[in-house]
Amino acid sequence: MTTASTEQPVRYGDAEKTERPLGRSIIRGMLNRCPHCNSGKLFRAFLKPVDHCAACGEAMHHHRSDDLPPYLVILVIGHVVVGGYMMTDMIWPLPLWLTLAIWAPITVLTALASIQPIKGGVIGLQWALRLHGFGGQSDDHDDYDIPGRGRSS
Repeated sequence: MTTASTEQPVRYGDAEKTERPLGRSIIRGMLNRCPHCNSGKLFRAFLKPVDHCAACGEAMHHHRSDDLPPYLVILVIGHVVVGGYMMTDMIWPLPLWLTLAIWAPITVLTALASIQPIKGGVIGLQWALRLHGFGGQSDDHDDYDIPGRGRSS
């Protein structure tokens, strides 16, 4: 005998919060789309995000991507470009001036092509995890005492 279960899955935490899938939000950000609705643009200029989504009105002004996108670009370029240089140098040893003439533009173009999608992905990550005001909380620092230090006014 089989019975259909009508029980709802058990969820822990705040039940009123809607789910924000992490992977989907990052991909939407990388595609220059609003992580919430996927229809509005995320950037109004090359690296300047919009304040609010034009389609759904989601606030984007309080993101804090700061230094993570450049670090990720350096990580990607460091592996791809240096690996490519080392492999080609083993096959075709070139003079230094020709190596720089080839690999310097490749490095700059790769950095410029990857910085905006990576920054969008970081904003999508912050939105999905409700960081830096994306969850409705204040972005102010908590006021607490540090042990061993007096409270400064």
